[in-house]
Amino acid sequence: MKSLREKDLESLRGNGDGERKSFERIYDYDTYNDLADPDTSLDLARPVLGGEKCPYPRRCRTGREMTSTGSIYSSRYLNHLEFRVCGITDPYTESRTTLPFYVPRDEDFSEIKEISFGARILYNVIHAIIPTLETILTVRDKGFLLFRDIELLYDAGVDDLPLENGLLSCLPRLVKSVTDNSNNILQFETPRTVERDSFSWFRDEEFCRQTLAGVNPYSIKLVTEWPLMSKLDPKVYGPPESAITKRIIEQEIKGLITLDEALKQKRLFLLDYHDLLLPYVNKVRDLEGTTLYGSRTLMFLTNTGTLRPLAIELTRPPNNGKPQWKYVYTPCSDATGAWLWKLAKAHVLAHDSGYHELVSHWLRTHGVTEPYIIATNRCLSKMHPIQRLLCPHLRYTMEINSLARLALINAGGLIESCFSLGKYSMELSADAYAQNWRFDHEALPADLVNRGMAIEDEGAPHGIKLTIDDYPFANDGLLLWGAIKQWATTYVNHYYPQDNLVESDEELQAWWTEIKTVGHEDKKDKPWWPNLKTRQDLIGIVSTIMWVSSGHHSAVNFGQYDYAGYFPNRPTIARIKMPNEDPTNEEWEAFLYTPEDFLLDCFPTQIQALKVMSILDVLSSHSLDEEYIGTNMEAAWGEEPDIKAAFEEFSGRLKEIEGIIDSRNNDPNLKNRNGAGLVPYTLLKPFSEPGVTGKGVPYSISI
Repeated sequence: MKSLREKDLESLRGNGDGERKSFERIYDYDTYNDLADPDTSLDLARPVLGGEKCPYPRRCRTGREMTSTGSIYSSRYLNHLEFRVCGITDPYTESRTTLPFYVPRDEDFSEIKEISFGARILYNVIHAIIPTLETILTVRDKGFLLFRDIELLYDAGVDDLPLENGLLSCLPRLVKSVTDNSNNILQFETPRTVERDSFSWFRDEEFCRQTLAGVNPYSIKLVTEWPLMSKLDPKVYGPPESAITKRIIEQEIKGLITLDEALKQKRLFLLDYHDLLLPYVNKVRDLEGTTLYGSRTLMFLTNTGTLRPLAIELTRPPNNGKPQWKYVYTPCSDATGAWLWKLAKAHVLAHDSGYHELVSHWLRTHGVTEPYIIATNRCLSKMHPIQRLLCPHLRYTMEINSLARLALINAGGLIESCFSLGKYSMELSADAYAQNWRFDHEALPADLVNRGMAIEDEGAPHGIKLTIDDYPFANDGLLLWGAIKQWATTYVNHYYPQDNLVESDEELQAWWTEIKTVGHEDKKDKPWWPNLKTRQDLIGIVSTIMWVSSGHHSAVNFGQYDYAGYFPNRPTIARIKMPNEDPTNEEWEAFLYTPEDFLLDCFPTQIQALKVMSILDVLSSHSLDEEYIGTNMEAAWGEEPDIKAAFEEFSGRLKEIEGIIDSRNNDPNLKNRNGAGLVPYTLLKPFSEPGVTGKGVPYSISI
């Protein structure tokens, strides 16, 4: 049996040669060298992600032929990527295809998932609806003239779509037929945020609340040092000290406490996209139809447990002989300041949307998980208990990742065409990986402590105490994390009753070594990688992988349509600079006369909005056969009475969590999840019905 297991693993590893065929089941590694398309246009050349100069997780190798013309070489200068396009053969960029990329056949979607949602609908939206929109709306590739035009997307929709009837049957929620069936209407459901409160996106309190209970709860952090300082080279990017001063803060706190007291009491919190974005500002500003700043947003924890914004700082580095420009915006009572504040919020929301999609969502779930899948199939035989434990958490992810490479994160794809970073989007994701990603910080308690949103406390549940008591994502997430870890603990201790069995397990050790040194090769020498010697080591590692693929992904994915489907609430792009940055007299007078026009011009164009809304509707949907965590018992688990009992206990705990979350959402004292017009925080409720529900935690990253 042992020799047969090894023989099967050898066949799964392949020999690293040749182009993979759809019928094969070979798992191997490669860099992200297939996002560019220089053979089509040199404008679609991009740096390879993965390697010493541009660290990134590895993807599944497909082995397609290399491009024949155009090349791109990346090198590090001034902490950011600059590259040259050269008219010679590139041995590193893989050619592209309009067909789905290879994934091992074991990773294919189930028949129901393929027909109802999942890969098939996403593929249809990318290859049918979006190209159709681009064809019929070319004359509308401009901003919305009135807010009423935005509302019409939900009330009337876009008509005369030339779509086949067969495609319509696959998209019942998105595309609606008129009564005479003579034409088709793309009409969007009203997102819950504006359905409950049509002005919620306008309110400062909601702007802050969504950092704790929105679709990107992974960015907010505690302010621990003052003044706020940049770590970038001041010779390149200008003075490092923030323009947010003590006087500004104490003026906005309105005499309640001093700045020093606020820091000591842990009441100042920050969204910090300054250092990550600033190196891209000048490059992005050379692109058409977009702009960028480095940004900091400071918030204050009130006595009621809610956050309110104090200041937004936007920064432009030196450029073309101009010195660094930075400006601090505050919530103002005068008309001019109030409109500048609204525009500054739109810029910050575009920054947060880009970071959410490229880092919190794509990188930290989809991207980092693919190496776990490859290593698990290459190193752990089908009979191995850890392979059986992780199997449901790793299903379908490679299929959805291949579709993302095909049309979402590729050169010229949806992310580049609709988000502020444009063609530099995936470079930003790579910078975030190089600078910030650590496996030992991906477990939820460790992530919260790292951001200052919790402190270690052995006497507290889960070993930490939250800095903000009413932090819906953290509170619900810790319940789910605790259930996952307890299930993993019982499971691991059953199969490894002694610590020495972990270290002597050759398959297990090869698996962990390959994840560290091949799947995440560019970080193989980092000292923070956990050891794998004891049962506690193994429990921590598998719990982290299980959490990332289930709870983490659900928290940042299934609320996308509810929170960003009405794009003024979360615009993906800011298209124009602030009107007080080097304004001409005409620009300033135009802003003073019609400030609403500036806000509408800052938002995405009509085609950008429709493309993003179409994709978010699909990404936020659960399929008919969704495998929610704790619902389906794997056959191997049922064969072991102790494991079967442990799984039933795990499943029962998840049902209890459902009730706890419901009771929290009904508690009027929890003002970050209960109140007039607020959308309750349900993203980490374990179970759901099919469709866009804003709840439900699948085992795996299946969409």
